[in-house]
Order: sequence, then structure tokens, then C-alpha cells
Amino acid sequence: MAAESENLTLVQAVRDGLHAEMERDEDVVVMGEDVGKNGGVFRATEGLYEEFGEDRVVDTPLAESGIVGTAIGMAAYGMRPVPEIQFLGFIYPAFDQIVSHAARLRTRSRGRFTCPMVVRAPYGGGIRAPEHHSESTEAMFVHQPGLKVVVPSTPYDTKGLLTSAIRDPDPVIFLEPKLIYRAFREEVPDDSYEVALGEAAVRREGSDISVYTWGAMTRPTLEAADNLEGEIDVEVIDLRTLSPLDEETIVDSFEKTGRAAVVHEAPKTGGLGAELIATLQEESLLYQEAPIERITGFDTPFPLYALEDYYLPEAARIEDGIRDAVEF
Repeated sequence: MAAESENLTLVQAVRDGLHAEMERDEDVVVMGEDVGKNGGVFRATEGLYEEFGEDRVVDTPLAESGIVGTAIGMAAYGMRPVPEIQFLGFIYPAFDQIVSHAARLRTRSRGRFTCPMVVRAPYGGGIRAPEHHSESTEAMFVHQPGLKVVVPSTPYDTKGLLTSAIRDPDPVIFLEPKLIYRAFREEVPDDSYEVALGEAAVRREGSDISVYTWGAMTRPTLEAADNLEGEIDVEVIDLRTLSPLDEETIVDSFEKTGRAAVVHEAPKTGGLGAELIATLQEESLLYQEAPIERITGFDTPFPLYALEDYYLPEAARIEDGIRDAVEF
């Protein structure tokens, strides 16, 4: 008998993944601002409070450091908390807890304690939100040893990656691209399943150039690749996990095409694109045929409504960057 599935949006897949793991393991606890009775600001936890009760779906004060600090203590003593930060731009008060404690707990205790905790946060721009609601600072967490950083781009991957993250023995920063929370639907199995952390996905095969991206930028990148069909044969790699990087898939693609571009909505300077380029230089320099293009957000604070669409890479700008790399 074929496995049953449901046609879900990305945010529904988040809720489905949380529900499945809470049903499977009573140590899984959801906590955060408005995640309980209200169902979360994006309704990612809708219905969980009613089903699992206030002891496992905990409405917290507006105190990000307290939310994450409490979750670290719970994780150290065997629970699997999933704290939600309402927006990535609100996470900075908890940054000390994440990098000074969660990321170091295994090393500090010489393996006596681990920190099986998943910090969920909607991230990225494009929804006409106020200041602090559109941050894309994933590179800050990638830079920290001891953390895994995951960014899904499809509903199927969202449920599978979230399941893997919750079951992982170490802390995971799980960033959800809210621009595509409800942008499209995909068949998602009803049963629990895992998508392995640390494995990229080849979303489109090509021979002329490798384009690396993740999160909400995957869709405009694929659109740009389709628009260039017949002119340039574009391979699109969706990283899915930013730390640890799937260096094998990244390097293999580049050695096939010899040209590359990186697309991300974070500012250009110090973004993850620079780390990807450095990796390709170290591992595959003799395969390189042209400078690697970075198609990114700008080195400015994220703008408000009037300039938001200009700031975010879109298909036309991605096409121009791909042409620059191929025509060099």
C-alpha cells in the first residue's frame, strides 16, 4: 500500500514535523512567545497546545535569553526542547546563551552533557515587515563551532530536516524562510521521516555553471536557470544544511562545470558565499575557469518596504550574475 501524504505549505510542514515528534517522544517540548494558545505568530504551532497541553507547549515571557537559556538547561538533563524565536532579528539577546553555552556544552563537559535543542526562527525578507523582522544573519551561527545550521526550501524537506534536527544530539539552528511559508504546496508524507543533515540537494542539473543557494532564494534561482535554458545550462545546488556544509556535492558540481555563482539574501561582506568560494578555491582551484560571482543582498541594514524588492536578489539579477560568470 502506498504511503499516505498531504499537500502542505512549508509552514504546515513545520507544524506537521513538530506534531509527529511530540507524539513520538514525550521529551520533545515546544516553547516560545505566543506558541501555545495563539498557535505562533505564523501559526506554525497551531493546535499543539490543545493536543499536548501547557506542560509541553509553553507560552513564555518576551525574553529571548530566558527562552533559550531555559531550553539549554532542559536539554542538558535529557529533554528535547524546541524553542521558537519569533523572528531571527529578535535572536540577538539569546546569542550569548547559544554561542557561550549551547554550542560548548558537549566540549565543556567532556561529553558528559549534550544539548539536543532546536532553535526555530523565521528569517529573511520579502513580507513587508518592520525593522528587525527581515534579518538574514545565518553566517553568524555558521561561524560558531558546535552548532548545526539548517535552512529548508521545500515543504517535504522542512518536515524531514526538522525531524532530523530534533533527533540530533547537538544544538541546531533551524531557520525557516518565511517569504515562502505559504508560497506553494508539496506532497508531504503523513508518516515520520528524516532528511539527513549535512546533505545538499541538486535541484537542477546543468553543465555550464554551478549556482549555490538556500532557503527562499532557491525559487528565484531556479526561475533564472529556467529563463536561461537554451543559452546557459545551469546547475542549481540547494545547500539545505549550512553547517556542516556538504563539501562533496559542492566541489563535485564545480569540478563538472568550472564556473560558479552564489545567491543569498544576506549582505555580501562576510556572508556564507565567501566561505563557499574559499572552499572551492582550496579544493578545486585548477578546475576554475572564471571569477565566482556573488549575487546577494547589499551591505546595508535591511530596507523598509519601498526598497525591499530591490534589495533581495530576484530572477533578473541572478540571470545577470550567471551571465557575468559564463561570459568572462
